[in-house]
Amino acid sequence: MKRFLGYAATFIVLTTSVLIAQTPTKKVVQIPSTNDPFKISRGSTFSASIPTTAGNSAKTNTLSGKAALVRDLGDALDLIEHFHIDGNGTKTPELIKTSITAMLRVLDPHSSYFDSSEYSDLLSDQHSEYFGIGATIANFQKRGRIDTYVTSTFPDSPAFRANLRFGDKIVEVNGTDVSGKSSLYVRNQVRGKKGTIVRMKIQRADSRKFETIVIRRNRVAQPSISDAYVLKPGIGYIDLSSGFNYTTEEELNLALKELRRQRVSSVILDLRDNPGGILEQAVRVAEKFLPSGKTIATQRGRYVIDNRVWKSRNKNPETIPLIVLVNDESASASEVVAGALQDYDRAVIVGEKTFGKGLVQSVIDLPHGSGLTLTTAKYYTPSGRLIQRDYSAGNLYDYYQHNEKYGGVRSKIATKTIGGRTVFAGDGIMPDVLANNDDLTENQIDLLDPIFHFSSDLAAGRIIGFEHYRIYRQRDISKRIGANDFPVKERLLKAFEKHINLESRPKRIKTFTRTDARFVANRIRYNLISAAYGNTIAKQVLIESDSQIEKAILTLPQARNMAKSAARRPIKTSFK
Repeated sequence: MKRFLGYAATFIVLTTSVLIAQTPTKKVVQIPSTNDPFKISRGSTFSASIPTTAGNSAKTNTLSGKAALVRDLGDALDLIEHFHIDGNGTKTPELIKTSITAMLRVLDPHSSYFDSSEYSDLLSDQHSEYFGIGATIANFQKRGRIDTYVTSTFPDSPAFRANLRFGDKIVEVNGTDVSGKSSLYVRNQVRGKKGTIVRMKIQRADSRKFETIVIRRNRVAQPSISDAYVLKPGIGYIDLSSGFNYTTEEELNLALKELRRQRVSSVILDLRDNPGGILEQAVRVAEKFLPSGKTIATQRGRYVIDNRVWKSRNKNPETIPLIVLVNDESASASEVVAGALQDYDRAVIVGEKTFGKGLVQSVIDLPHGSGLTLTTAKYYTPSGRLIQRDYSAGNLYDYYQHNEKYGGVRSKIATKTIGGRTVFAGDGIMPDVLANNDDLTENQIDLLDPIFHFSSDLAAGRIIGFEHYRIYRQRDISKRIGANDFPVKERLLKAFEKHINLESRPKRIKTFTRTDARFVANRIRYNLISAAYGNTIAKQVLIESDSQIEKAILTLPQARNMAKSAARRPIKTSFK
């Protein structure tokens, strides 16, 4: 259910991008020396307008290795700029970026080059902030046209104060027409330097009138823990799906303190879709539950200086029973947390096998504001398990899609947890309790767009007989939703079906199954609560019907037994 939002993708933080590597047909083009005889080979086309420089071969002989390759790259760029039909110089930065990226792809899937704009985004993400307006936006289609819509605003953000609301369509940004553009493109137009002005032309969801609003960009907090609340009596839930940033430890301490105040006796820590982030903060999260002296992670690099060991310094660790939820998008630092807690039998890991990213990227500044994340080491769990999947064969598409030929088969290298359970190395973290994700059906994917537009009309008070669902503006409050918050019953579902028949029913959808009806009701309610309270509060709707959450709750007795055993285990117990 964590991927429930993925089909209406929101772009608050730029995350992992996937590049599809293709192997081109090798083609060698030689520019002859001026002293060579002129020859035309079969299939040749040629122009006599490109001059060559005599003595190139002699010059090449004076250079060797890296210097010659760098010279060749410079010469190739010069030739492209001067003679390629489209190479008027405007594409030079793109060519250079592609060249560096191709170099890194030969090495591993995770070393990356960032131009100055991307590098600035990377650094701001790590500091849990960016300069923008604080709105969540997404693409939705209507009558064959895709546009960008506001789905919620952050509390006390510039967008909230400007009264941007659920369903407002973004038409222009600073005079640039963004109709039909991706929400990522729109996001990049909206973001900018702190204190600068962005002018947005929007079409209001309620009146359908066009307005131009002026918003001053400001810092917008991006907490790593988006929500923490009592899921059921005695069961706390912490959503740590956004990655680890500089404020994660502090956020976790506050969340646990508040849950303790509400008398929870067990906790579900949700690391699904957590892409990683700052390792030191992930170590602090694991340390919260592990006693002083216990190894949390080991880093082994090419040089001794890159080798590190992180150990807990916590003399009073939490003893509360713990479930850690993971899926195939839990990566890197989140796998360090899951691996450490699994190795020490301190938490039950529930969900799907994790991504398997155990490579350490060092963030390196380059001149002129660009930067690299360069792989310099590998992560190992306390029992000595390598987290990283094999990436020696296949291509990047296979790697990111978890195809079996690209490290998808579980490693045969076995180790033991502190309690003697068998676990495996070199292929991510295998959960103790498997629980599959709720993938959407084709029908449900097709329904997402009409559900959004119906919800927008409903929140605007345009659905006859349901005017009481109208939401005048998003409220800036923290709330635990209940059954009486925007209930969706049979009569409203019939209104939805009538609505899409008038608007144009998706071609593949002939009738609703009972499962589809539950999905539609859940999604409409999610959208209405997003409109009223924001996306963070609305995610509680999805959690209520999440099968992996249900599995985690059923596994709590096992977590309680594990917590008791961990509390009784001598501190000096070591791995066998």
